[in-house]
Amino acid sequence: MDPMAEGASWLDEELAGSTFADARLGQRLRRLLEQLGGAIGASLPLACQDWAATKAAYRFFDNERVSEAQILAGHFAATASRVAATEGPILILHDTTEFVYHRVRPEPVGVIGQYPCRNVTYDRRQFYTVCGLLMHSSLGVTPDGLPLGLCAIKFWTRANLKGSSTLKRHINPTRVPIEQKESLRWLDNMRQASALAADPARCIHVGDRESDIYELFVAAHELGTHFLVRSCVDRLTDDGARTLMAAMETEQGQGEHRIDVRDDKGRSSQARLTIKYHRLTVRPPLAKQRRYPALELAVICADEQGAPENRQPIHWRLITDLPVTCVDEAIAKIGWYALRWKIELFHKILKSGCRAEDAKLRSAERLVNLLALFCILAWRVFWLTMLNRTAPQASPRLVFTPLEIRLLDRLVKNKTVSPAPTLAHYLTKIAQLGGYLARAKDPPPGNMVLWRGLSRLTDIELGATVGTGLMGK
Repeated sequence: MDPMAEGASWLDEELAGSTFADARLGQRLRRLLEQLGGAIGASLPLACQDWAATKAAYRFFDNERVSEAQILAGHFAATASRVAATEGPILILHDTTEFVYHRVRPEPVGVIGQYPCRNVTYDRRQFYTVCGLLMHSSLGVTPDGLPLGLCAIKFWTRANLKGSSTLKRHINPTRVPIEQKESLRWLDNMRQASALAADPARCIHVGDRESDIYELFVAAHELGTHFLVRSCVDRLTDDGARTLMAAMETEQGQGEHRIDVRDDKGRSSQARLTIKYHRLTVRPPLAKQRRYPALELAVICADEQGAPENRQPIHWRLITDLPVTCVDEAIAKIGWYALRWKIELFHKILKSGCRAEDAKLRSAERLVNLLALFCILAWRVFWLTMLNRTAPQASPRLVFTPLEIRLLDRLVKNKTVSPAPTLAHYLTKIAQLGGYLARAKDPPPGNMVLWRGLSRLTDIELGATVGTGLMGK
């Protein structure tokens, strides 16, 4: 099935590549997506409506034959189809987020970390344990910012943190093999996402400063893929006599670029950036120079001129294996890195829209399976939001069924006569169901009003279907 076919049900597209051997589990997954999608942000009992359906959901999440990999298998297959249907480079945005849960006993769920707090009774430092899960996700987007879907995902907890801080003070972290570090998740997701895309050379893996890992650079070279990360480590370069930042300080500004930014109070302004770029030989850490080769990488510096109010000035140091031969190419790479914020929005939908941290399931396995379902729903809301901005003139049948289109025409009256209503026309109607005012100077609708509108449309569609059945009798 063509994942972008007009009039196709989005659930049919997302579940076409499901790997469940038991058809009943696949049917239960579909039913859960319908229930949770119709009540995004609601609790499981509210979404399921009765005890029998709620118990069935609990059994699904607790089933040993159900895992997050099987739940997301259909979505990964649909993402691969969408990637294959597009042309040009694909940006793979990587990031890690935490899901914090309040439990009396943290063991069944897991531990994120132990953090210091000051007890008001005793004058000494104490630690409190944070219970929860960590998720490292990789989201594929086009250079225009349209999310194509998740390409890889990894869940884990930190089971034992005792003594880890002491170990770091006595052992150089660069001497620890990457296979023994939590950072291995970056390499695992890069491999999985590159394999999903089928053409690794099209993929550009984008990460923040946490992804400045030399093993990741080497892995990208071995896989035949590319990366664009923000520098965190001042690495040795050339013959090892100077560092990367010292080499860039000798370079003169090669161009300027203006971007729109918002300060801490949400006010928009323009920042003027001085652009520098240079290709250097970057050497591995001293403890790993026998294991890994030196690499020819491009370094891009973007420094804001002046001191802005209510925010920190922009100072970006980007490292990439892509060619950078002119200012325009450097600016294009800076624009691609700026799209990294899209995955932050995806995580925001999971936490604020799906309310993933309000779940009351009692074990990590159940929570991971529920989060996998939420990932599919959060992607769809995000996809609709960005599709409205990148392809507003597309056909509404790309997203909506004929029944949904008829319901929207009856529910929300047209302000103007349009001979051929577009996708943006109907997405605006969805947003109006969620509280969007659709005034002339209002910005395009965001994720929150769209998921509220989708929830209302689902209830209305159910009522129309039941009503038709009753009237038919």
